[in-house]
Amino acid sequence: MIINSRFFNRSELMGFIVLAAVLFVILPLTLDVFRLNLVAKYLTYAFVAIGLVLCWGYGGILSLGQGVFFGLGGYCMAMFLKLEASSVENTKIQSTPGIPDFMDWNQITALPFFWQPFHSLTFTILAIILVPGLFALIIGTAMFKRRVGGTYFAIITQAVAAILTILIVGQQGYTGGINGMTDLRTLKGWDIRPDHAKIILYFVEVVLLFACIGIAQFIRLTKLGRILVAMREQEDRVRFSGYSVANFKIFAFCMAAIFAAIGGAMFALNVGFMSPSFVGIVPSIEMVIYTAVGGRMSIFGAVWGAILVNFAKTSLSESFPQLLVVRSRRAVHRGRACLPQRPVRAVGRLRAAAHRPAVRLAQAEVWLDRQFRRRRRAGGVRRRSCLLDTSPRTSCSRSQASPSRSTDSRRSTTSPSMSRRTRSASSSAPTAPARPRCSI
Repeated sequence: MIINSRFFNRSELMGFIVLAAVLFVILPLTLDVFRLNLVAKYLTYAFVAIGLVLCWGYGGILSLGQGVFFGLGGYCMAMFLKLEASSVENTKIQSTPGIPDFMDWNQITALPFFWQPFHSLTFTILAIILVPGLFALIIGTAMFKRRVGGTYFAIITQAVAAILTILIVGQQGYTGGINGMTDLRTLKGWDIRPDHAKIILYFVEVVLLFACIGIAQFIRLTKLGRILVAMREQEDRVRFSGYSVANFKIFAFCMAAIFAAIGGAMFALNVGFMSPSFVGIVPSIEMVIYTAVGGRMSIFGAVWGAILVNFAKTSLSESFPQLLVVRSRRAVHRGRACLPQRPVRAVGRLRAAAHRPAVRLAQAEVWLDRQFRRRRRAGGVRRRSCLLDTSPRTSCSRSQASPSRSTDSRRSTTSPSMSRRTRSASSSAPTAPARPRCSI
């Protein structure tokens, strides 16, 4: 891709105008508040996609853990909103008023120290940018300084996403657990739940989105952007030219983390809750899909990819819910057909299984062992083969038995013994009709 000296070339300028017209004019005039809030939710993922364009598209760093930074930004904003919603007046019925409800449920009597600074909106805004950025800096320094990249780096980011999800779910008293932080109502006394508040938040989010687009476009057109592209194509040649490849990778990774955190903060404001389901591996892979659909080298394409993929998910779930219900019902009925309806049928299955040859042979062996032990105690039989021997009885007695005759009798009774075993097992085994198998 040729990087133009101007801020936008002709095609990019047309894409900028079309996107601005759609987001600022067409959608607010044609959609109701509910659908417009859905679009605002889709645009929160566009922040992540723009960061992946810089990190993956230009830098060649595939990160499958962007949900980590999306969740960190969202939880920072949710902590501020939750503290404002957990005032003493709103939590009078709790055993410890003035703390979030999930802390009171887990018998925590005081607000933890790391929650205290989130009473300030200024600190919260700084934390949304600095906390994910510093976390990305630590991961990037540990990985890129040791030249860990490619598939190995992608797997490590997935592991980080899984670890953070488990940590959030496990620390229920401090993070809300699997339910997350819910019931987010006000922002500095301003109620964010009415329709007019949703519209204002939508336009604020669109403005922030275009600001991030401008920053990404500026990075792409500078010398830094050219070095990122060269590093993606020929990393060794860039390193031999005297540039620190690790530092450039760390910068791209940190910028992608900051963009994702801004999207997570806007998600908490627009949707009204934050949970670990947006932090794990699955949402992180979905965020990569948004970038891939729009084109990993296109900043505007990443925005369209996030909108189109989420719109398709919503449309399919709304248009074909009956198909999911029918398929689930069919699976349940087929599963019930394979299970025993009554204990009698279960017993019948066990009886039918007794007709198999392996089961019959095992029963015959057990019967033969019992008969041999009984007669040996009585003193009349020395060998098991004598039980089914057709030769004279005296050949198996204790006084007249010989090794040669016993060997001959064993050889001569091999076939009759097997036939007798089969007949004895078939005569003793109960009969029951075999139930036909069912397949799902």
